[in-house]
Formats: sequence, structure tokens, C-alpha cells
Amino acid sequence: QVQLVESGGGLVQAGGSLTLSCAASTSIFNLATMGWYRQAPGKERELVARINAVGGTNYAGSLEGRFTISRDNAKKTMYLQMNSLKPEDTAVYYCNLAPYWGQGTQVTVYS
Repeated sequence: QVQLVESGGGLVQAGGSLTLSCAASTSIFNLATMGWYRQAPGKERELVARINAVGGTNYAGSLEGRFTISRDNAKKTMYLQMNSLKPEDTAVYYCNLAPYWGQGTQVTVYS
């Protein structure tokens, strides 16, 4: 059973920054593509960014440049650095290692 534990969410003013972390309890972390997704109230869950085993990344088009995904294989941890946050970034952010999901961490951006 894979466990994914997110942390780092919180309340931040527009224009601010947050860094999310996802700690994974699996021996296959180094081989896995990982992803961050988010779900805003009343909306479907959507991809934020993905990172493969060798560090290749892809982002939702509107987020590239503000968000940066990274991973530390030695720590079995994935990160999401979020800059220039906007109120529309408010959502629950989820870590994914298919088919597993974390419990989510709330990010709230106020203007």
C-alpha cells in the first residue's frame, strides 16, 4: 500500500508564495511519475504538473512560469513551489502516484 502525505498548504495573500510537499512511502518512488492536481469548489480535479523519474516535467499551460514541480528521490518527496499566487489558485491540492492519491492540502489565496 502506497501512502502519500501532503503538507504545506495554508492561507496566503495574493502575490505570495507557498511550497507544497508530498512524502511517499514506497520503494518505487524513484521510478514513478508523480503529479500534483487540484480541485476547486464546484469544479473537477485538474492537473497542475507532473514530473517523471528522471525529472522531466509538464505543466498545465496557464501555470507554467508561476509553479515549479520538483522531486528529491533520496527523501522520496515531491514539491510544488507556487509563486505569484492568485485567488483562482484556491483549491485542495492533491499528490498523485497512480493509482494512489494523498488526502489533499488546502490552499486559500485571498485578495
